[in-house]
Amino acid sequence: MTFDLPVSMAAGTEFSPPSSVLEVGCNKDNAAALEGEVSDSLSDLKQMTNRRPPRYSSALRHSVSSVGHLTADDLLDDDSVSTKSPSNQKSRFLPVFRSGSCAERGPKQYMEDEHVCIDNLIDHFGETDDFSSPGAFYGVFDGHGGTDAASFIRKNILKYIVDDSHFPRCLDRAIKSAYLKADCAFADVISLDISSGTTALTSLIWGRTLIVANAGDCRAVLGRRGRAVEMSKDHKPNCKSERLRIENLGGVIYDGYLNGQLSVARALGDWHMKGAKGSACPLSAEPELQETRLTEDDEFLIMGCDGLWDVMSSQCAVTMTRKELMVHNDPERCSRELVREALMRNACDNLTVIVVCFLPDPPPKIEIPQTRVRRSISLEGLNLLKGVLDCNS
Repeated sequence: MTFDLPVSMAAGTEFSPPSSVLEVGCNKDNAAALEGEVSDSLSDLKQMTNRRPPRYSSALRHSVSSVGHLTADDLLDDDSVSTKSPSNQKSRFLPVFRSGSCAERGPKQYMEDEHVCIDNLIDHFGETDDFSSPGAFYGVFDGHGGTDAASFIRKNILKYIVDDSHFPRCLDRAIKSAYLKADCAFADVISLDISSGTTALTSLIWGRTLIVANAGDCRAVLGRRGRAVEMSKDHKPNCKSERLRIENLGGVIYDGYLNGQLSVARALGDWHMKGAKGSACPLSAEPELQETRLTEDDEFLIMGCDGLWDVMSSQCAVTMTRKELMVHNDPERCSRELVREALMRNACDNLTVIVVCFLPDPPPKIEIPQTRVRRSISLEGLNLLKGVLDCNS
């Protein structure tokens, strides 16, 4: 006979109703079923069901009673049990879009980065049937071999998204198609150096839906109540999945470089490394997408080129940005501080950073309420601690 005993009352545990715990099966029907299976313990079983409760029934009653008397203040405020943000409030949440950016040449001889910030797509395009919902668009483009590719993609990528037949009904398909179309269109511009290339990281926000598309090693990180949530994956040639894809298509990796030439596995442009249009190539222009539905816990988004992430972890950047926003609530100042900190850490590349805020007010101070339940540090507090230690390292 087995009993479904309640698990320990740790923070974030989902408790079953007490009735489900009591429906364990200490009745004559269950006992009769067990009599046929365990004949050598028949006498003990009859004694247990007819005369005395099981030895641990007192512990069972105690656990059920504890659950029944547990209050909301005794539970840690996290994503699964929240006393501050009921689900009905989150369902009505609508983000606002405030952004700031900073771009510095750094120690490089030339500045090859490009970026774009559009906080209001309705103002940008005018209100139409396609733009009846609030939306925003942001992008970071880390060029190499000149600025032609980064400049062309920055100017045209949003147009290819909006003009796609799948927009706005199927945003992910529209975005993927736009990347590939923009890459091919760049190759057709005779006046540009088509051997130049660029990574492309874009964020399209449509109502509460955030879609991040990435081809290259730029990175987007969401700040969720002090915790860093990476919304993109760095496409380095040595990444396991990228290496497998490259080698399956006949490419090779020398000392971390694709075909000994490029330090990224995905990029737009670089047509001296690509075959005929539409053919499979080790250097891919197809982006990877991540999508999430924003809630009031999602406070800001950081988008940066690899010059930032080479010297700073995602959690460190989120911790710094949140601390700055609590002081002045200015996303542009936050982007400047991130660039300044990266330069102090001896960043050796161009630096471009965008900070997008989703709330009009600064982030609230995170307080862990005093409870009667003895518990360890919360996950949120642990993330904050990691960021502080990383910033000071």
